[in-house]
Amino acid sequence: MILPVLQYPDERLRRKSQPVDEITDEIRELASNMLETMYDEEGIGLAAPQVGHFIRMIVIDISPCYETEEGNVEDNGEPPMPMVLINPELSFSGATVKSEEGCLSVPNSYRATVPRREKVSLKALSLDGDPIELEADGMLAICLQHECDHLDGKLFIDYISRLKLNLYKASLRKLVKA
Repeated sequence: MILPVLQYPDERLRRKSQPVDEITDEIRELASNMLETMYDEEGIGLAAPQVGHFIRMIVIDISPCYETEEGNVEDNGEPPMPMVLINPELSFSGATVKSEEGCLSVPNSYRATVPRREKVSLKALSLDGDPIELEADGMLAICLQHECDHLDGKLFIDYISRLKLNLYKASLRKLVKA
């Protein structure tokens, strides 16, 4: 089932999410619905708070970023996709890099360049309750940081300058009036 995605400036996007205590059939169904929603919206990641569930769960599938012109997916050395991550925790390393990002919760297809860490270490649980540990860099590291920010009530636009944010807000106001 495709779920409605909360849109900025909805204040619910600022809520901090709670850990998942038990992986139930309802959690598995939510994960499935989140993946369906992410694919329908043509995204590469989605956090539970974006669909109104304030738990620490994210889904990611960056394989569309590695599709060839023939529609095949290049082997990029990343873990199998899609990923469902319960209670993810990140540790950061490496230099700060600039990343152009957009978000399913930020309307008007707005994109901006934001600073992210080059590498992350992830600890999480799978939908089966098995521990997941991995090192990530590149697109996966950036996507993990972006989605985990949602769990703490942060959006990528929180990293842009006040001037760029005000310009974005002005464009949203014009869009609403149109």
